[in-house]
Amino acid sequence: MSLSIWLVILGSLSNLQFFQHPKPKVIKAEFIFEEAPFKACHASTIVELEDGKIMSAWFGGTNEGAADVKIWSSVRDEKSWSKPKVIATGKENGKPSPCWNPVLFMTKAGLLMLFYKVGPNPRAWWGEMKTSKDNGKTWSEAVRLPAGFYGPIKNKPIQMENGEILYGSSTESLDEKTWNIHVEKSNSEGTDFKKIKIDNGVYGVIQPSILKYDDGSLQLLCRSRQNVIVSTWSKDNGATWQPLKALDLPNPNSGTDAVSLANGKQLLVYNPLTAGKNWWEGRSVLKLASSDNGIDWKDIYKLEEHQKGEYSYPAIIQSSDGHVHITYTSERKKIKYIKLTL
Repeated sequence: MSLSIWLVILGSLSNLQFFQHPKPKVIKAEFIFEEAPFKACHASTIVELEDGKIMSAWFGGTNEGAADVKIWSSVRDEKSWSKPKVIATGKENGKPSPCWNPVLFMTKAGLLMLFYKVGPNPRAWWGEMKTSKDNGKTWSEAVRLPAGFYGPIKNKPIQMENGEILYGSSTESLDEKTWNIHVEKSNSEGTDFKKIKIDNGVYGVIQPSILKYDDGSLQLLCRSRQNVIVSTWSKDNGATWQPLKALDLPNPNSGTDAVSLANGKQLLVYNPLTAGKNWWEGRSVLKLASSDNGIDWKDIYKLEEHQKGEYSYPAIIQSSDGHVHITYTSERKKIKYIKLTL
């Protein structure tokens, strides 16, 4: 085969790789707020409302785990983000109790759900939820989930064709030695919860994201104590899950999130470093990766790259117009928002 033909083939392969993992174009990059009535914030979530606006929520207060930590939210219209407001608080025995890890989700029927945790720490918290029928303008009273159920621990659920909702969930033992993931399932209104157990094998894993594929397969991507992102697959709509396997993706025991795009591709936001001596080390770089099969991932964009600092706990969605929206913690002081097109 002549050299010219080889060059044509190599060029075609290069173009194919480019189209498989196109570089995103940033449309907006901004903080949701510049000033706020809380000292620290973390664990944002994001959802598209029925009117096309974007809503984000997070927990904020004196510091993580303080009794004054509440769930705050803001909505972005065509011009700007609204002033942050409180949408949920926690109580235990009549006294204020910290809130954690909000998750927003819009059902196919237009019911906006807010899941969050309340309690002294992730080993002793419980799940609560609220719903809204008017795009978050007003909310129902908080409902405590059944004992042993937590809803989505950090990342958004998915709704199946039959209306059932699957939630990636997890638990942390009181002695802090055991982390386990599981899946929870409810009806389309967020009631009638059932638990699906998963054999975690040798891994300590929490905070799974759920991805779906054109062949009907489901995949969980999990944060782990092993300095790597861990995966498991289901071929029966989430009823059973395969043994966990580590992916070739380093991660410093930090939260991730992922989304399945309308074109069948998968996106993952993660910290690609390994853990340091302190829990916040390794969270100074935040990247966006793309995959066609959930196993082979390619970094396609650097959201943050610093020598130190914390840029972590991302949330990612694709809106109905095809744009990708990402939020994440910036130095525990602000929530960063990125709008992309691919």
